[in-house]
Amino acid sequence: MSSGHRQRDVEQQRPLLDEEEAAVAAAARSSHMEAKQVWFIQDGCGMVCAFITWFLVFFADFVVTFVMLLPSRSFWYAVVNGVVFNSLAVLALASHLRTMLTDPGAVPKGNATKKYLESLQLKPGEVIYKCPKCCSIKPERAHHCSICKRCIRKMDHHCPWVNNCVGEKNQRFFVLFTMYIAMISSHALALCGYQFITCVRVQWRECSDFSPPVTMMLMIFLCMEGLLFFTFTAVMFSTQLHSICNDETEIERLKNEKPTWERQTRWAGLRSVFGGQPSLLWINPFAGLRLSALLPRRVRRGGAEFNV
Repeated sequence: MSSGHRQRDVEQQRPLLDEEEAAVAAAARSSHMEAKQVWFIQDGCGMVCAFITWFLVFFADFVVTFVMLLPSRSFWYAVVNGVVFNSLAVLALASHLRTMLTDPGAVPKGNATKKYLESLQLKPGEVIYKCPKCCSIKPERAHHCSICKRCIRKMDHHCPWVNNCVGEKNQRFFVLFTMYIAMISSHALALCGYQFITCVRVQWRECSDFSPPVTMMLMIFLCMEGLLFFTFTAVMFSTQLHSICNDETEIERLKNEKPTWERQTRWAGLRSVFGGQPSLLWINPFAGLRLSALLPRRVRRGGAEFNV
């Protein structure tokens, strides 16, 4: 490596990995060859939050279906609202799974080797950065996540409700998750309002298969859940679209980092996140899903595949 090449650590000065350390790092990576190629963060708080998210969605589906729709005297009212609500719930949970199980753009660990640096063909005087925590060369706009223990490209934030970072490769699914949760929350609130008016008119007789106290309690819990989830996800959905259109992550905005990159236009930013020209695929969380990626397979040595 020429004397003109320099390297700066993010937090402290640290020498590059020598060839012996690189060999140890390669051996450690090769020890996981039989592991599944599924990205999953083993964080206790994140797993609990993800479970709570699924439980609350199923609770809302139970109240909407068995408390408000099935006892309804209007067949088409029950069918139409049931199909719409359950379809949105499936899309929301699918988006949650894709966000949680998709690699957000992690930089491979231990790639700060002399051989790798030589392959970059750096120009004299060019500055690169190495993360002292995961011993990787940090691309531009990458940040280290202390929970994922990896550097994430275009890291926006770490969200415990999806038990994962929101980054370059899974931001689209996180946006869809917030959108669909906001939609089913508003739908549940509307159904609760209509159901409450109906029950008051008939003096709580024959408006539900459950007793009036149980019906009232379930509807109150659903209203509280719907209001809380709608407020949170609507705000997150708005901030995510704002970040995408401005080509600026939440971390970059909070740190007030001056952009060293050329900002994309709004449409270019949207296309880079959602992929291609506007179409129904933008709002489809199943688009691009490959079931083979969820099956056990060997990890290629030196490739872009890695495990958590």
